[in-house]
Amino acid sequence: MDLQLFWFFVLGVLLTGYAILDGFDLGVGIVHLGARTDTERRIFMNAIGPIWDGNEVWLVTFGGALFAAFPPVYATVFSGFYTAFMLLLCALIFRAVSMEFRSKQPSRRWRATWDFAFFASSTLATFLFGVAVGNAVHGLPIGPDGEYAGTFLGLLTLYPIMVGLLAIALFAMHGSIYLYLKTEGELQQRVHGWIWRAFAAFVTLYVAVTAYTVIDVPTATANFKTLPLTWVAVVLNVLAIANIPRAIYHGLPGRAFVSSCATIAALVFLLGMAIFPDLVVSNISPQYSLTIQNSSSSTQTLALMRTIAFCGMPFVLAYTAAIYWAFRGKVKLGKHSY
Repeated sequence: MDLQLFWFFVLGVLLTGYAILDGFDLGVGIVHLGARTDTERRIFMNAIGPIWDGNEVWLVTFGGALFAAFPPVYATVFSGFYTAFMLLLCALIFRAVSMEFRSKQPSRRWRATWDFAFFASSTLATFLFGVAVGNAVHGLPIGPDGEYAGTFLGLLTLYPIMVGLLAIALFAMHGSIYLYLKTEGELQQRVHGWIWRAFAAFVTLYVAVTAYTVIDVPTATANFKTLPLTWVAVVLNVLAIANIPRAIYHGLPGRAFVSSCATIAALVFLLGMAIFPDLVVSNISPQYSLTIQNSSSSTQTLALMRTIAFCGMPFVLAYTAAIYWAFRGKVKLGKHSY
C-alpha cells in the first residue's frame, strides 16, 4: 500500500510539473494571435522556443510512469479515449510543426497560416486536457471488464466542457503572466491588459466549476470530509488566486507567476483528492472503478521503479533548472530566432 501511495503521489508530481511548465507554453499559444506584428509574434515564440520541448518531457514521463505502475489504468484510458488521444497528439504535433515551419518562408500568408495553427493547436490541446480532467472527476462508464463503454461524444458533456474552458482560461492567464516577464515596452503593457481579462475569465469559470462540482459531483468532496487537513489546500488555492491580481497591480509579475504556479499545483492536488483512491472512477458502479489497489503492478515492480525514480529525478530537475537559468531574462531576437 505504501508503494501504491508513493506512485499515486509521483503521478501527481509529474502532472503538476507538466501543467505548470507546459501550461505557460500552451498559454502563449492561446494568446498568440493577440500580437499585432510579425516581430511581436516572433518574440512570443522565442519566449518559449528554447524550453517548450523539455517541458513536454514531463507528460511523456507521466505516461510512462502510469504504464509501469498502473497498467490496467493505462490500458483502459488509452483504448477508451483513442479518438480523443489522437486529436490531442495531432494538436501537439501541429503545435511543434507550426513553430518550426513558420520562419521557413517570408510570405505573409504562409506565416499567418502557421500562426493560426499554433493558436488552434494550443487551444485544442488545452481544452482536451481539461475535458480529460472533467471526465476523471465526474466519472466514466467503466464496466466490470474494465473497458470504457461509452463513445467519444459521450466525453463531451457539460461538466467536462466547463472544465475544458476553465483550463483554457487558466493557461491563458498563466501564459500571459509569463509573457509579461519576458517582454518589455509597449508590448508588455498590452500583455498586462491580457492578464486582467484572462484572470477575470478564469475566476468566473473557477466559481462556476466549483459550484457545479459541489452540487452535482458529491463524490468529489468525500475525502475532504474524512480528511479535514485537506482543506488547507483549498485555503492556499484561494490565497494563491487572490495574490495574482494583487501582485500584478503592484508591479510584481514574478510573484504573480509564482502564485499562478501555486494555483495550478493546488488544483492538481484537489484533483487527486477528488478521485483518491481511484484512478478511473466508474459512474456505473463504484466497484468497477480502477483504484490504486486493484490496478497496480507487483510490489517488486513498484519497488524497482521507485529506486530508478530516486536515481533519475535529480538529473531531470537539474537539467530543467539549468535550461531556465540559461534562458532567463527578456527575449532578444537574433539570426537564429524563430
